[in-house]
Amino acid sequence: MSREILLLVDALSREKSVDKEVVFEALESALASATKKRFTDEADVRVSIDRNTGEYESFRRWEVMDDETFETPDMHIKLEEAQKRDADIQLGEFIEEPLESIDFGRIGAQAAKQVIFQKIRDAEREQVLSDFMDRKEHLVSGTVKRLERGNALIEFGKIEALLPREQMIPKENLRVGDRVKAHLLRVDRSVRGPQVILSRTSNELLVKLFELEVPEIEENLLEIVSAARDPGSRAKIAVQSHDPRIDPIGTCVGMRGSRVQGVTNELAGERVDIILWAEDPATYVINALAPAEVSGIVVDEENHSMDVVVEEENLAQAIGRGGQNVRLASELTGWELNIMTVEQSNEKHDEEFAKTRAVFMEKLDVDEEVADILVQEGFNTLEEVAYVPLEEMLEIDSFDEATVDELRSRARNALLTAAIVNEEKVEHGIEDLLKLEGMDEQTARTLAAKGVTTQEQLADLDGDELVEFTGMDSERANTLIMAARAPWFA
Repeated sequence: MSREILLLVDALSREKSVDKEVVFEALESALASATKKRFTDEADVRVSIDRNTGEYESFRRWEVMDDETFETPDMHIKLEEAQKRDADIQLGEFIEEPLESIDFGRIGAQAAKQVIFQKIRDAEREQVLSDFMDRKEHLVSGTVKRLERGNALIEFGKIEALLPREQMIPKENLRVGDRVKAHLLRVDRSVRGPQVILSRTSNELLVKLFELEVPEIEENLLEIVSAARDPGSRAKIAVQSHDPRIDPIGTCVGMRGSRVQGVTNELAGERVDIILWAEDPATYVINALAPAEVSGIVVDEENHSMDVVVEEENLAQAIGRGGQNVRLASELTGWELNIMTVEQSNEKHDEEFAKTRAVFMEKLDVDEEVADILVQEGFNTLEEVAYVPLEEMLEIDSFDEATVDELRSRARNALLTAAIVNEEKVEHGIEDLLKLEGMDEQTARTLAAKGVTTQEQLADLDGDELVEFTGMDSERANTLIMAARAPWFA
């Protein structure tokens, strides 16, 4: 019988092109399943086949658990009881008793085959998927095999993948037998085996389709730097050329628009704007907002945003239907974009001018004229007045050296005073937080700096907010929040 097992393993391994270990494990599972039928109660059975001789042994086993997790004596054993049999045993390990092994020929050939072939099918699927993943082919071309509850099952090669409803292009009506291209989004692994998930809405699909249509991209003469999509409606890609002889936009458009049209046809008519990437962020944003014309642009590096000024007649085009143009341009460039008319821009400028002037008049104890000069010369904060190089301030015609020194001194004193006041607020603010179990001084200071100074304010946060504020792991964040909420349930 042992020789029969070894011959069976060898034959199945070669026939199905799977590792012998997979067949051994399938046989062990089949034998264990058949052995379990001897018991009227639930039992955990393990069968071990010697890989060299083909001999096999059977065991019934019980998992070692503590009093809290112990569920049933058929499958589990308490630690105290287990240690009477094996003093060194630990939680999660198993106590085993040998069983009389059943005859391999009597376990029911059909039942054994089902288990074995299912395991082998899983292994084959895993091997095919592994080979596919190794090739790094993230663009999939396949056929719609069937539709289930709005989702589509796509067959390519020996792999069957899932295209979920939410990953389909809106209003796209796929039918059985249709050929589609999709991007490999991820592989979900579950008890039923690996499931390939596809997407037709991802930016990566757009990029891959252009790589198919434009050989210069694969040759590294052109590069798609970024992409943004409103699937099925409109998209933007930013391109740059690595060869000065090549026009990146014209190359991607193709003769009479053939290349971009090929992509549009594959994406259910999605219109694609091809724009020129620029290293300068302002120029890049202006390109991204095309075809709208931009009159001016104000860059806010600190908030990573830009105010984009357009003439009244260009406002609707810059924003786009439902905000589509500005939204895609923002996603493409990575900058937050605020579209405004010239009039709105002037109003905002006047408001900010007045606000900064008021700060300078109050904190530096100067009159309106001096404050206006500082703002007009480009000073926006006390830090700039206090620490900008002396030579730059001396270039202001209206100020002499004594005035500059006095202004710098007053700015530094104002900053020092503000820092002391803020430190006192933090010191006072963390007293209540430090009473909370699990709170430490550094975390309390970080929260106080964010305006969270009491346990009640902490209780109003959710876990994600606390993680964002402090950088701690989610488990600790949830523990602290529940501790702060304890009075709610008292």
